[in-house]
Amino acid sequence: MPMQSTMYDKLLLLPLFQGLCKEDFTSILEKVRLHFQKYTAGSRIVKQGDYCNNIIFILQGEIRAESVDHTYHYTIHETLESPQIIEPYSLFGMYPQYTASYYAHTNVNAITIDKAYILSELNKYEIFQLNYLNMLSNRAQTVYRKLKSPHASDTLDKIVNFMQLRCITPTGEKKLQIRMEDLAEQIDDTRINVSKVLNELKDGGVIRLSRRIIDIPDMETLSNYKENKKTLFMENPFLQPYTTPHGTVPFDKIELVHYEPAIREGISQEDKEINDIISNPEKPTFKNTILALEQSGKLLDQVTTVMFNLMSAETCNELDEIAEKMMPLLSEHSNNISLNEKLFERVKQVYEERKNLKLTPEELRLLEKTYDGFVRNGANLSEEDKVTFRKISTELSSLTLRFSQNHLKETNSYELLLDSEEQLKGLPESIIEAAAHTAKEKGKNGWIITLQAPSYVPFMKYSENRELRRKLYMAYNTQCIHDNEQNNEDVVKQLVNLRMQLAQLLGFKNYADYALRKRMAENSERVYQLLDQLLEAYTPTAREEVKEIEALAQRTEGKDFQLMPWDFSYYAEKLKNEKFNLDEEALRPYFELSRVKEGVFGLATRLYGVSFKENKDIPVYHPDVQAYEVYDKDGSYLAVLYTDFHPRAGKRSGAWMTSYKEQWIEANGTNSRPHVSVTMNFTKPTANKPALLTFSEVNTFLHEFGHALHGIFANTRFKSMSGTNVYWDFVELPSQIMENFAIEKDFLNTFARHYQTNESIPEELLQRIIDASNFNVAYACLRQISFGLLDMAWYTRDKAFDGDVREYEREAWKRTQLLPPVKETCMTVQFGHIMSGGYSAGYYSYKWAEVLDADAFSVFKKKGIFNQDVAQSFRDNILSKGGTEHPMTLYKRFRGQEPTIHALLKRNGIK
Repeated sequence: MPMQSTMYDKLLLLPLFQGLCKEDFTSILEKVRLHFQKYTAGSRIVKQGDYCNNIIFILQGEIRAESVDHTYHYTIHETLESPQIIEPYSLFGMYPQYTASYYAHTNVNAITIDKAYILSELNKYEIFQLNYLNMLSNRAQTVYRKLKSPHASDTLDKIVNFMQLRCITPTGEKKLQIRMEDLAEQIDDTRINVSKVLNELKDGGVIRLSRRIIDIPDMETLSNYKENKKTLFMENPFLQPYTTPHGTVPFDKIELVHYEPAIREGISQEDKEINDIISNPEKPTFKNTILALEQSGKLLDQVTTVMFNLMSAETCNELDEIAEKMMPLLSEHSNNISLNEKLFERVKQVYEERKNLKLTPEELRLLEKTYDGFVRNGANLSEEDKVTFRKISTELSSLTLRFSQNHLKETNSYELLLDSEEQLKGLPESIIEAAAHTAKEKGKNGWIITLQAPSYVPFMKYSENRELRRKLYMAYNTQCIHDNEQNNEDVVKQLVNLRMQLAQLLGFKNYADYALRKRMAENSERVYQLLDQLLEAYTPTAREEVKEIEALAQRTEGKDFQLMPWDFSYYAEKLKNEKFNLDEEALRPYFELSRVKEGVFGLATRLYGVSFKENKDIPVYHPDVQAYEVYDKDGSYLAVLYTDFHPRAGKRSGAWMTSYKEQWIEANGTNSRPHVSVTMNFTKPTANKPALLTFSEVNTFLHEFGHALHGIFANTRFKSMSGTNVYWDFVELPSQIMENFAIEKDFLNTFARHYQTNESIPEELLQRIIDASNFNVAYACLRQISFGLLDMAWYTRDKAFDGDVREYEREAWKRTQLLPPVKETCMTVQFGHIMSGGYSAGYYSYKWAEVLDADAFSVFKKKGIFNQDVAQSFRDNILSKGGTEHPMTLYKRFRGQEPTIHALLKRNGIK
């Protein structure tokens, strides 16, 4: 049968026939019967294990090889392109069976030739013999290469080697059908490690995963993945040593694409560090187990710290999506550590030997903290309960992130556009300018009021338009309750119920009991005792305050006027002006931001001898941000401080302090100093005016700066106990004690000057500030108590909640509400502190710390507010110690006694 030239050419491409001259090849083909075969897509060509009597040459189309290993329960599918020979393990040797089944992947044209004939012709043509020997040599080299493949240094190498050893060709599409546990057994690794690597490859687009199937579109890409990954790592700033001043975060080099690979690498590195701990053949010791665990996860901590901080300060949809994708992985990783039985067993052995180990107090504290952390994270649970714990933890991680994202989107999406000067009546010029500036930035005419605090708060305080006040109040207080994607009602229910389930899984009655076990308060009874004590003390005065404000409103509007929540700030400000002749807006010119900053920094200099120097070589994440080096009184470097003062899109509302790097002491004695940040939302400067703060904003600055000092002065051996890593109801003491300086004349006189005339703030104005410092203090206290009671109401539940969130909130607030409730509003669905911000069963800590700070500041008042001996004692015993000792021990060392509420009541003028 004559052969088409294309088929002739393709046959000559096959290894067995390469190099034959046309005459010899034609002579061979003339003597043998060629069997032309067509196979439709999906049909089987040969079966694995069958003896090979004919050599099959695939001339056109694609075939699929399927190798089944019944002993180790896996199947490998490969796609092979023509021209191709289907041959047995040994063409003419002792193993003539096919090692795989072959199927037509597409429609296939093939030729079969009798194997016996080829063997008979082998000796007649030298090139034929040479080709055959080359085939044998190539096969031997392939086998040798597979057997001598480089030692697999990690799970990824093991998986790649597994595939390369078992595939017919090193390139092309492959499919591995295997259970995860069988693959782990085959490569002598753990199922967890295999799962992590496969998911990393999936997310990198290298493979596709479905139930028991690993799809590899291109084997070569998989084989080169690690090398390509190394190249990418060289370009990832997270994965290179920081060459910035003081090793600060290279914000100018970080791109969104850098987060995920850096997080995955961080997880991989910490997994190896944990594995090194548990595989250590030596007896568990503080050094080889507790200290090694404390020092693990440096890269992961470095990357996630930046990501989560920027999600609050400078986020975007893409970063939110990355975090949402990474949260389950991070939660799983955390659970893999806390529920690691071998690791816990080592920790437990050290813990049980603690009395004989001659540990320092700080080492003992770390050991106890580590052991308790494992127990509180489920290490003592049964295997079944550990699975449940993992599931709950993962869900909580995703839900808290969703709660925060929903709230931020709601806040940023709202605009109240004013288009007439009539609507601006009562608003100070600074607010009008800021609203006009916001509108201009958004490309609109008129004035825009937002739900950001610098816009919302003054509007509610000064706008004469009651309907607009009501409209803005309703917008603010119905965030995340509307029927849209940002509704947080179901998220709240899930968060509350899951936290209750987690606590009960660990043997606690409710989440509050679980959370308070590691707080100064210790249990919910003591929290309620404090809240009830304050409620009883402040309620009579608060009622009088509201009555006085309502009386003023009725004198203005008529005796039938009912004071509503959207009226309170407006008429309270009018009463304050009437009683004290004090208009907060009139104070703004004396509180220009740069001067306030000088005053606050100067206070730290006067108390502690520290100095601040801006360094513009330190990268920042937004042009608004400034970076300062902080130096101690002896000139030694202490810390880096970032300041971020103004609102913008992608930045959440409120004010907070955070760290980009904790403090710790290296093994060689080097004190690795911290990088801390204070973030606020002060009114932006305009074309005509600099940023001018309200007196309330001055307080906010002092508060967050107090947190910053807690981080700056940290001086502990271990980073997990450094700075603000203290009991949650102790962490507000360093911040709230700083607020006391806001009503001290000697402090205000150091910086409060008119931004235009440079005139010092008048003495009589200073006195009015001090006289007004307790204005509405009881009402404000009841408001904080109401938040604490709401928090406790949610987290002292011992049964699942599936009711009406708003109704439950109203019930919790019954004893504290002095104004008519507005049924449409809901605080819980936007209450980030207790739902997603770390204050779950902990909001009471603001009042708890207020008791502490009033009592502690009485020492400054007695010995002088700038007394450096008192300040040094506060630094040595509170600020520098972090969580190295129990907070009450530290407090008593500074104060000489336990605190009482008397100093707070005295400061607030409550009898």
